[in-house]
Amino acid sequence: MNYLHIDHVSMEFPTPKGPFKALDNVDLRIGKGEFVSLIGHSGCGKSTVLNIVAGLLQATRGGISLDGKEVDSPGPDRGVVFQNHSLAPWLTAYQNVELAVRQVFKGRKTRAEMREWIRHNLALVHMEHAMNKRPDELSGGMKQRVGIARALSIEPKVLLLDEPFGALDALTRAHLQDSLMEIHADLGNTVIMITHDVDEAVLLSDRIVMMTNGPAATVGQVLEIDLERPRDRVALADSSHYNHYRQEVLRFLYEKQRKVEDFPQQQQRRQAGGMVGETRRRTVGAG
Repeated sequence: MNYLHIDHVSMEFPTPKGPFKALDNVDLRIGKGEFVSLIGHSGCGKSTVLNIVAGLLQATRGGISLDGKEVDSPGPDRGVVFQNHSLAPWLTAYQNVELAVRQVFKGRKTRAEMREWIRHNLALVHMEHAMNKRPDELSGGMKQRVGIARALSIEPKVLLLDEPFGALDALTRAHLQDSLMEIHADLGNTVIMITHDVDEAVLLSDRIVMMTNGPAATVGQVLEIDLERPRDRVALADSSHYNHYRQEVLRFLYEKQRKVEDFPQQQQRRQAGGMVGETRRRTVGAG
C-alpha cells in the first residue's frame, strides 16, 4: 500500500510572531484505487495536506511521492475539486471541461476524440443534458458535477476533493455522494477527500484518517471501514457495523474537541488560582 506516500510531512508558515507549525510529521501510505477521507476539527491542517499533495504548497519537511515519483508541483496526475466549483462563468459546462481536456490532450487526441471524451466525462456525472448551459443557469449541485467532470477528464491518478459537497443541501449532497461512489467503482481512481461530515466519511471511505487538532496537527488515528461495496445508504442506516464506525469517529472527534475546550478553562483556573494566591500573600504581608 504505497502508491501515494505522504512521507513524514511537516509544514510551517511564517508569521510576524515567528513560524507557525500547521503540520507535524504527517505520514500516510495510500494504495492504488483506495478511497481515503481526512476528517478533523477546523484548523487541523486537512486542506494543507491536500494542497501539498496537489503540489500547490511545498512541505517544510518531508515530501510526497506518487507512483514512485516525487511530487513538487501541480500536474495532471492529480485532479482537484474544491468546495467552490471554480468554473469560468462565461463558458458553458462543455467548454469548462474542454479547457482542461485541451490543455492535457492537445496533440494526443484528435478534435473528434476530444469532443467524445468531454461528452463521456459529462455523462459520468449525469450532466450531458446541460452541457450547453453556463454556470449561472445551473444549480449548486450541477456546478459541482461539472467540476468533478473537469477533474476526471484529465485522467488523474489521484482525485483530490476538498469538501466538495459542503455547501450543498442534504438531498443534493446525498445524490452526489451516490454518483461519486458509482464513479469510483467504475474508474477505480485513488481518492483523497476532506470532509467534516462523519456519515459521509463512513459511507464513502475505505479508510478514515482522523487528524489531531492544530497547531502541529498530525495523524491521530486511522480507521479501516470494512463495509461491502456497493454501499446502500438506506440499508446501512440499520447496520451495526456502520454505526460502530460512526461512533468511533465521533468518539475521536469529541475527545479531541473536549481537550481543546478544556485547555482555556484550565488556563483560566490556573490564572485564577495564581491571582488568589497573590491576593492571599498580599493580605498576609499587610497583616
